[in-house]
Amino acid sequence: MSELVDEVVVLYVDDDEDFTELTATFLEREHDQFRVETATSVAEGLDRVADAEFDCVVSDYDMPERDGLDFLEALREDAPDLPFILFTGKGSEEVASDAISAGVTDYLQKEHGTSQYTVLANRIENAVEQYRSRRALETSEQRLSLFIEQSPLGVLEYDSDFQIVGLNERGEEILGYTEAELRGHSWELIVADDSYDNVDAVTDQLAVAEGGYHSIDENVRKDGEHIRCEWHNRTITNDDGAVVGIISLFQDVTERTHREDELERTNALLSTLIRSLPVGVLAENSDRTVLAINERLVELFDVSEPSTELIGADCRELAQMASELVVDSEGFVERVDELIAGTESVHNETVALTNGRTLNRSYEPIELPEGTGHLWMYRDTTEQRKREQQLQRQNERLSEFASVVSHDLRNPLNVAAGNVELARQDHESDRLATAARALNRIDDLIEDLLTLARKGDNVGELEPVSLGPLVSDCWGTIETADAELQTDLTATVIADRSRLQQLVENLVRNSIEHGGDGVAVTVGELPDGFYVEDDGVGIPAERRDTIFEAGRTTSRTGTGFGLAIVKQVAEAHGWNVSVAESDAGGARFEVTGVTFADVDD
Repeated sequence: MSELVDEVVVLYVDDDEDFTELTATFLEREHDQFRVETATSVAEGLDRVADAEFDCVVSDYDMPERDGLDFLEALREDAPDLPFILFTGKGSEEVASDAISAGVTDYLQKEHGTSQYTVLANRIENAVEQYRSRRALETSEQRLSLFIEQSPLGVLEYDSDFQIVGLNERGEEILGYTEAELRGHSWELIVADDSYDNVDAVTDQLAVAEGGYHSIDENVRKDGEHIRCEWHNRTITNDDGAVVGIISLFQDVTERTHREDELERTNALLSTLIRSLPVGVLAENSDRTVLAINERLVELFDVSEPSTELIGADCRELAQMASELVVDSEGFVERVDELIAGTESVHNETVALTNGRTLNRSYEPIELPEGTGHLWMYRDTTEQRKREQQLQRQNERLSEFASVVSHDLRNPLNVAAGNVELARQDHESDRLATAARALNRIDDLIEDLLTLARKGDNVGELEPVSLGPLVSDCWGTIETADAELQTDLTATVIADRSRLQQLVENLVRNSIEHGGDGVAVTVGELPDGFYVEDDGVGIPAERRDTIFEAGRTTSRTGTGFGLAIVKQVAEAHGWNVSVAESDAGGARFEVTGVTFADVDD
């Protein structure tokens, strides 16, 4: 008796309750894997089958109301393949014939003695094994069919003579043929002449190979287009090892091979580029050996070997060697290992060398076919850091100057202005009025100098700012005399509101101060910004290149810093400001590169 691995659940139906229980007991003793459940009528048996799963049904024939064949007929409606053994005490050729005609799996007549249970157990086991094998085969065939139908790859089936017998839908898309058009043809119909020798070799290999064979061939579509396809071919053999068919999975790799060719050209270009870069470059593969290195890196770390001889070298040893020139030797190696373990991009780290020079390090993980690689770039920033330190010192001095101007000059200026005002209240004098105007001009100069010195190129929080209300606010804070404002603004820009107001106020004030009596000032929108123009005397073309320099003014009341502040605010926002002539002949200032806020914001 063969061994069943899984439990076998049997339903035994017989109207003789005592015999039913006896049969169930003997069957479970005959086979450890058997679990027998019982029913005493066809109706009860059908209910049991509806509520639970069974591997086999054994039924008596002669039962009241409905017999065993009635049971089989009803059972086949929902379980057409479930093994059904008729185990009957009423044996006759007629009953046996009817049972076979009805599709009974097996027929066994009850006898005296216990040996009949051994026979019945064998019959059950054989029936279940065949049933399970058949279902497993059907499941396997269904899975294969689903795989072929739903595969993202083309699937081509050959018989043992290498004649095409099947092609899935994806294969039809790739080759342009339908399955019916290819069935019965050999591979020669879809293979380019240049690949005949290659495919011949593949078929020879498949004829004797165990397993599969891989190839890339030039194929020909039905429309004559030549494509490159990658093939994974596998033989199907019978129990004797003879080839009975071939399954070929394939995909169009034309674009991929083109990309690979392009990649080779690109790699050659990159190698040339890396060699000529002014920064040191090192590329490692996933096992930390050198893929590429240029002479500049060799120079920066004073490595004795030329870069061409370092390909394939151990990068751990190179890092240890380079660390001897680094101020924090141990920290250098630890940081390299830390960056590689984290595999996150890092830019502009400072590495101080013992020779007094400073390097700037950047790290980038790179995806390679065999895993994650590592790209290092080192740039000598010694001179740059000297300039930055010098600029920092200048800024510190500028800050000190601003403090002096703000405190040490403004206080005595306020004292002078106050005393002049008191003197004017006691004495009418044109000289005192002139002195007051001069003091006011000094105060304006100090305010503009502080703006340039303290705010510089910084901007605060950026927010949506509606241009129309902002321009109205600016106009209200300026002495406009008999000047006229013309505007129709609907745009909202992203800006630091206070600094944008500074910019607009200075442009409007410039038009009023230089435009003449009754000047008309217009503020309008541009596709990527806004403009401020007037109908005044304008700015001569020869002065436009220097108009934004600090201290440039033609007005006796101006400070010469207003337009310098305009340029400073614009550049702090990343905008551009330019000057031209308006249609009326006056000055026109355009601010472009502005980011507009979404109308829904």
